[in-house]
Amino acid sequence: MDKTSPALVKFTDVAKKFGSVLALDKITFEVGKGEFVFITGASGSGKTTILKLILGEILPSSGIVSVDGINVGTLRSNDLPLYRQKIGTVFQDFKVLPERTVRENVEVALAVIGLPMDSWSERVKNVLKLVGLSGQINSFPSQLSGGELQRVSLARALAVNPKILLADEPTGNLDWDTSDSIMDLFEKINREGKTIIMATHNKEIVKKLKKRIIHIEGGIIRKN
Repeated sequence: MDKTSPALVKFTDVAKKFGSVLALDKITFEVGKGEFVFITGASGSGKTTILKLILGEILPSSGIVSVDGINVGTLRSNDLPLYRQKIGTVFQDFKVLPERTVRENVEVALAVIGLPMDSWSERVKNVLKLVGLSGQINSFPSQLSGGELQRVSLARALAVNPKILLADEPTGNLDWDTSDSIMDLFEKINREGKTIIMATHNKEIVKKLKKRIIHIEGGIIRKN
């Protein structure tokens, strides 16, 4: 972590068990504001568990997960929706709504955070321009390529202006050229100040972007 940056995400001796399976074993790390960090490791190593802990989808078995100064483990269930407005999420399988247009998919995120409807049009226009989808605003998901669907997912995540962008294998269903263009977009977003934490096992992407790496192996942070 850049020592001049305050810790936006902080794990302190965090362990997570699922039954008798120890998914994470007392891991400690920090991610500073404005950083772009890769979480790498084989399938089942604990990458997605880390992202779910940041989101508050699951709670640590022990240790502390702190996000933007908030101890996530102490949040009540009715506090979680407001807390999650700090976080945008992008997934491998896009999770777009097939019966809604590109515009409507982004508007759903704005409705969830309670943004007044008279602000939607400008917000949607700006975020679709950022991800290069201005021309597809009224298209349905069935009319889009895989790369375009991931851009919709990214636009929806960014529309709420989150402090942190979490990405879980965002290029997993894309070919190399499309993956490359999506990663260029993530890098552009990071340069504009957004903190990005990305779980991936794509070594080529990690090698190309040369960002800080947190490598998980058997639930433990290892030197990569």
